[in-house]
Amino acid sequence: MVVCVFGSSGTEIDNKYIEKTEALGEKLARRGHSLMFGGGKNGLMGAAARGFTKGHGKITGVAPEFFKEGDVLYDACDEFVWPESMRDRKKYMEDNSDAFIVTPGGIGTYEEFLEVLTLKQLARLSKPIILFNIDGFFDKLLSLIDDNVKDGFIRAQTPDLFRVTDDIDEVIKIVETDFFDINKIKFYD
Repeated sequence: MVVCVFGSSGTEIDNKYIEKTEALGEKLARRGHSLMFGGGKNGLMGAAARGFTKGHGKITGVAPEFFKEGDVLYDACDEFVWPESMRDRKKYMEDNSDAFIVTPGGIGTYEEFLEVLTLKQLARLSKPIILFNIDGFFDKLLSLIDDNVKDGFIRAQTPDLFRVTDDIDEVIKIVETDFFDINKIKFYD
């Protein structure tokens, strides 16, 4: 399966996030999965890619041409795709991945998660979405979603559209077995 990993490209991230994301990448690769990601060499993007490299998995980086300007791309990718824009980048990853793992990150990572979640809610995507909740990183986001459900801004079914875990084996199990039937949830009456 092609697993898309979203995550931070930051350079000042605590090692606990780096180590666990790298271990996840390596284990996914050893199980025969391939990586599709934003192409960055730093942060959790880089950690996932290094893990896949250690596990001898195929790696596809996806980044607009303007990223060639700096020294930010992972140079051991098997393939690089160069879409025109960030929007095209996300679309390419959405269309060409079988599952999405969201590791800790910033604004871009939240935006990527919310986009695939929105697509799933609109029945335009039925692929697994997993929040890799290392050290409770996503707990505040999950609390915000719960509060918004209680207040009627987010439908009660929405949290059923993604999974949350900090366990590598559980992430892999979800990737390999959790094909959600979007028809089970009615969002429109």
